[in-house]
Amino acid sequence: MSTQARTLVQVEGLRVVFGRAARALLRPSTLVVAVDDVTLTVDRGETFGLVGESGCGKSTLGRAVLQLVKPSAGRVIFDGTDLTGLGERAMRPFRRRMQMVFQDPIGSLDPRMSVGEAVGEPLLVHGLKRHADAMDAVRELFGLVGLDPDSTDRFPHEFSAGQRQRVGIARALASRTEFIVCDEPVSALDVSIQAQIVNLLEDLRERLGLTYLFIAHDLALVRHLSHRIAVMYLGRIVEVAGKVALCEDPLHPYTRMLLAAVPSTDRRRERQRPPAVVRGEVPSPLNPPAGCHFHPRCPQAMRQCRAETPALRQRSDGRLVACHLHH
Repeated sequence: MSTQARTLVQVEGLRVVFGRAARALLRPSTLVVAVDDVTLTVDRGETFGLVGESGCGKSTLGRAVLQLVKPSAGRVIFDGTDLTGLGERAMRPFRRRMQMVFQDPIGSLDPRMSVGEAVGEPLLVHGLKRHADAMDAVRELFGLVGLDPDSTDRFPHEFSAGQRQRVGIARALASRTEFIVCDEPVSALDVSIQAQIVNLLEDLRERLGLTYLFIAHDLALVRHLSHRIAVMYLGRIVEVAGKVALCEDPLHPYTRMLLAAVPSTDRRRERQRPPAVVRGEVPSPLNPPAGCHFHPRCPQAMRQCRAETPALRQRSDGRLVACHLHH
């Protein structure tokens, strides 16, 4: 398969800016660059992990890929079609093929609708089923995600958090989707339930040939599920690599910091490992540092890092890194 045929989602120079510029001398600018010149590709059938601290722009990037947030610049190409210039009518066929699983399962479900109605709605909206046949399809979807098919007439508050997330996954699958953005889908769940949902997502990917953009702040979780991982810091991608390469030989100092914060299951190794020392705090996105955004916290920062923004460049081994130490 050619590279072009293998790629399902291609993001080029994506930028998302919120707020407004100053229009008067005494009124400061409130512009926030949530996503800053992001470029990446997601291949068919893979789970592409996106990891970073809270507030770094991961969720905004995921929503911009789905065109739920309109980018300020750049392009999102889905299966060869540039989505960024399409109107709502032209976007409708792509809405069916791209879905999202949200972080908060109760907040993403209408409390006035039964879960069967919520899951069946995409079938009716996209004309995939007639009303008389929709509920049979919903029952099949419930069985697929591990829910009782006879519980379709119940309401969201009657389910546990893990069950509600299964409802959200069933709803994402209802439109025969190909690409799902999973936005922190297990962070609000108990640890034991997290493992069940992660295993369900992996099983569905293999059975249905799905493609995931899996967003999380837990690097250990992303490492378990993903094929490739992108590390994001303050709106920018700083490193992209296969999960084995990234976790065993991280190149960017921020990636090394994240890995140092992941506890090991090996007690002896954990006792011998020096404590992870993190300098400073995440800067405000209203006033990000010049040059490399990470330089105020980086123990290896050079003069060049304070003045010049490092480009995300590809190395000979195929890995991508935005760091002057590796350019």
